[in-house]
Amino acid sequence: MSRFLALLLCVPLWAFAQAPAQPEAATGFAPQASVSGKRYLAATAHADGTAAARDILRQGGSAVDAAIAAQLVLNLVEPQSSGIGGGGFLLHWDGRTRELSAYDGRETAPAAASPERFRGAAFRDVVASGKSIGVPGLLAMLAEAHRRHGRLPWARLFEPAIRLAEAGFSVSPRLHALLRDDRYLRDDANARRLYYQADGAPLAVGAVLRNPAFADTLRSIALAGPAALYRGPLGVAVAAAARAAGGDLDAADLARYRARQRTPVCGNYRVWRICGMPPPSSGGVTTLQLLGILERSAFDRAPALSAQAVHWFSEAGRLAYADRNRYLGDPDYVAIPQDDMLAPGYLDRRAGLLSARKSIVTAWPGDFPAGRSRDDDDAPERPSTTHLSIVDAEGNAVALTSSIEDAFGSRKMAGGFLLNNQLTDFAFAPDAGGRLVANRVEAGKRPLSSMAPTMVFDRRGRLVAVLGSPGGPRIINYVAQTLVALLDWNMAPEAALALPHFGSRNGPTEIERERAPEGWQNELEALGHTVATVDMTSGLQIVVRQGDLWLAAVDPRREGAAAGE
Repeated sequence: MSRFLALLLCVPLWAFAQAPAQPEAATGFAPQASVSGKRYLAATAHADGTAAARDILRQGGSAVDAAIAAQLVLNLVEPQSSGIGGGGFLLHWDGRTRELSAYDGRETAPAAASPERFRGAAFRDVVASGKSIGVPGLLAMLAEAHRRHGRLPWARLFEPAIRLAEAGFSVSPRLHALLRDDRYLRDDANARRLYYQADGAPLAVGAVLRNPAFADTLRSIALAGPAALYRGPLGVAVAAAARAAGGDLDAADLARYRARQRTPVCGNYRVWRICGMPPPSSGGVTTLQLLGILERSAFDRAPALSAQAVHWFSEAGRLAYADRNRYLGDPDYVAIPQDDMLAPGYLDRRAGLLSARKSIVTAWPGDFPAGRSRDDDDAPERPSTTHLSIVDAEGNAVALTSSIEDAFGSRKMAGGFLLNNQLTDFAFAPDAGGRLVANRVEAGKRPLSSMAPTMVFDRRGRLVAVLGSPGGPRIINYVAQTLVALLDWNMAPEAALALPHFGSRNGPTEIERERAPEGWQNELEALGHTVATVDMTSGLQIVVRQGDLWLAAVDPRREGAAAGE
């Protein structure tokens, strides 16, 4: 028996065998009805992406096959959020072997990159430049996952996106608004021709958008595999676009890129086993730290959705984000005290710092020998990302979070797709006070991320939930809050996703603008919190087991859809 399964068997039976309840106190967005299925389910950020996944699943494709088809369509219809010009992280659960795998498709810095790359710069000065473009990793990661877990031919997975790129799709209200408001995208000639009218106005809602250049790109990758991007003319075009915009990425950087398979990070929360992505994503470690501290607090005695519950959640978040910002980075470049950060004794000590009567306000990171020479990360991670959750007929599952970082990435195009600006996820200052920052720029290095594809298991090792979200550094809070709503408050998945967001990243206590219940702000401020009401646009997609059924729900803040049979 694997070590992973042995740990799972130590956990008592999960409570989702019966239908979860919805607390009367629930508030926020009106929930969209969940979708049920006995064979398979898919939930993605756009109806066209979900339709592609469903079609592949109907053909007998695996969860990975469906995820690839959906991701390629999302690249087309949701260009602001993700695509083969960016990167991502993927969790895969094998329903037969009961093996959990983690795939790292995070971008890397070019060989010419130095720690001084962004010193003294402002995000706005570099986001739409070639200096922000890292080596794309998503396609290499998807190809590796398909090699191990795919069932249908690689080329077939490209057919839905090719058809849609040629026939066209309707511009959504969300895409129209983002095109209208973006200050940089019109400056790229290719993007201007594709997304704007002759007078510079964005394509109208409902306008048919065709992208024949992307269709050609997809055909070349369907035929030649990822080598078309990493060793072919397409890669040359990507490097040329980056260099024309002042960057230093070259074809050799693309040829050197490798997706990584990593060991998932797992931990117990009450009676469940929760697993996520390890570094260079901070999502798994920080989510587990937050929940581990929360479990050791008086959170379980606070009423659901009360200001006291928000207090405990935010305080646990301060402590977890303090450690995240100090210690996490690319494990191939920095020593990460991951086991120490998740050790029960350490979490006990961190939870002991919390008080029911007063906020910490600002938490200090814990002290680990591996990180004593480091300073805190100041990277301005952006929220333009996507997530999809899929379970197939064989019980295999995928949680995939992918991104090009800011909305429309670097605003530079090649081959009909946008290139990322993920290098701005590195710390802009490589040192502070004479100490190095773990997430400083270095050649070939992967920037720290908050992406948090997550899976939950019961005591028998059964998969019971698949979830994740966009949202930049708030992703961790979004995922942790959703887990609390499902596991502690026993909420239906659609109700959990419609709750108002809250949490702290070791700064102000953030509550969702126009969604938080009256009274939260005054009660939190009485406990010493500095409260900020802000827009908190997540994009959670979740699949949950309910007895013999699967339920899928999508975040009402975006344009997601779920489908299954």
